Amino acid sequence: MLNWAARYYPILRVLRQNNLLTQGSLLEIGCGPFGIGSYRKIPFTGCDLSFSVPPQWPMTQLAASAADLPLADNSFDIVLASDMLEHIPPDLRPKVIAESLRVASQLVIFGFPCGPLAHTSDVELKKYYLGKKVPVPEWLEEHMLAIFPDSDLFQNLPGWTVTEFGNESIAFHRWMMHWEFHLNFIRASRILMRYFPSVLEWFLRRADSAPYYRKIFVMTANRDDGYQRKSVLAKLG
Repeated sequence: MLNWAARYYPILRVLRQNNLLTQGSLLEIGCGPFGIGSYRKIPFTGCDLSFSVPPQWPMTQLAASAADLPLADNSFDIVLASDMLEHIPPDLRPKVIAESLRVASQLVIFGFPCGPLAHTSDVELKKYYLGKKVPVPEWLEEHMLAIFPDSDLFQNLPGWTVTEFGNESIAFHRWMMHWEFHLNFIRASRILMRYFPSVLEWFLRRADSAPYYRKIFVMTANRDDGYQRKSVLAKLG
């Protein structure tokens, strides 16, 4: 679906910029049954509390809590979490970030709906679905349970260089989600993703403007900063 492409295309660009698109071990947290495997066709590990359907290649599944990963330090080159952190109770979010930093050796990427404007947009989206008598998706119901994460969670991370950028204007996100339950829209989106991905990416990049629905945070491990990295993990955990 188009909203998946809107979420993952910016992440694929980050991986490409870091020479990790076609190489490097990757853990995706909160991946569901597909995750980034729909776009990055090399083996990766997908972590979720449970899987509604058996994951398919290139994913190897790991059923575990994001706040308590059964993995050694620096187990993966990349740790990724796309539209997952907003589903975590606010008091557990620092722990989830700490665990992601602990098991990553090079790069950590978090993308999520960010801030009060994005949350208000989803409240209005739920009202729209109810008015159209469209079943409200489980993920949207979960968005109603707590405030969205914000950039404060990624301040003061010694040993890591943090960059952020916006993804999807709120207006574009609202338009896209109004159409996502129409069959013809879904079919057209799939055709674009399969046969014209570069055209679709060009279109989606034009939709990246403020005010943003989602922000993406990229944490790059600083070389020779092992002591500082351990300090920030202790602080977050």
